[in-house]
Amino acid sequence: MNDATLPEGASAGLHRFGQWISRRIVRLPYRVRVRGAERIPRTGPVVLVANHSSMLDGPLLLGMLPRPAVFLIKQEMFRGPLGWFLRRIGQLGVRRGEADRTPLLAAVRVLRAGGLVAVFPEGTRGEGDVTNAHHGAAWLARAAEARILPVACRGTRPVPRGGRRLFRRIDVLFGEPFALPVGKGRAGLVAATERVRTELVALIAELDRLVADQHEDEVKGKRA
Repeated sequence: MNDATLPEGASAGLHRFGQWISRRIVRLPYRVRVRGAERIPRTGPVVLVANHSSMLDGPLLLGMLPRPAVFLIKQEMFRGPLGWFLRRIGQLGVRRGEADRTPLLAAVRVLRAGGLVAVFPEGTRGEGDVTNAHHGAAWLARAAEARILPVACRGTRPVPRGGRRLFRRIDVLFGEPFALPVGKGRAGLVAATERVRTELVALIAELDRLVADQHEDEVKGKRA
């Protein structure tokens, strides 16, 4: 069974199975706290942008979304059985550092069909580093007249040796969807990219405040 909001060759049934794995198995070793899930648009073209700290971000987010989601993933992941599974559940491989328009055009087709495409603008630079966000997310949203849905994640960064690995806290905050400013040419793309960057930076800062406040309340509760 195919779905117009998934790339050609993907299976809607396997995609739902992949989301089930994310919700029921991937999240099992963690304490995940999700805020703002009600802000996720249920229909229409959406480009999800999130900060990227580890390989855990994508699988976790996949299961949090109440609709099919196509992630742009580094091409190195598409090898062997895992690569077959990723393609069949509708994920797209991107060659880092190369001008490869094929996955971007496939993503545009998904968006124009009313789908959701997820992008990690800063690649794998580290937790919260979005100062050098790529133009891809803004280009996709402008090409398909899609809204941007910013998402901030904390707690997925690899744990140093000796640190707590099981049942550690992961916090996720979905922001308000927004439309990009209208502008032509390179200048318009730069302005749109900057809007994506500033919104994501602000959302990460908001999540950090929420996490800090929550931690302070928990400490006070233990002392009371």
